[in-house]
Amino acid sequence: MIKTIQNLIHKYWEQLMYLVFGVLTTAVNMVVFYLLDQYTGMYYLLSNTVAWFLSVLFAFFTNKTWVFQSKYTTFRDFSREIASFFFFRGISYIMDTAIMFVGISMLHGPNMVVKIIDQFMIILANYIFSKWIFNKSTEA
Repeated sequence: MIKTIQNLIHKYWEQLMYLVFGVLTTAVNMVVFYLLDQYTGMYYLLSNTVAWFLSVLFAFFTNKTWVFQSKYTTFRDFSREIASFFFFRGISYIMDTAIMFVGISMLHGPNMVVKIIDQFMIILANYIFSKWIFNKSTEA
């Protein structure tokens, strides 16, 4: 039984780690958005942008180090990884902003409820993008 569990953990380690750090990244995003949205009076799309940027920085380093265990040997390789990561997260940011705009401005949903729904869709897109970036960069 224990051996079976160990084999499953080993087999799905990357997905488990992505889940753990994905939850933490989402928490960073949600907490920053909530604090800015509720306590600063900042426009919700600007709050969303600041939350996105800080959570992407957190996600880059945690995904690189602990999830995909990407190793780089040169500044050029590191630059390529971070540029690719931000590019693809930029695509998900556009999706994020569109979902927030439609949910809040057009459908008049509560900010945090829309943000929670939004995050489920963004997490899946980000996993696909991250796996492609870090696996590709380690093959070079």
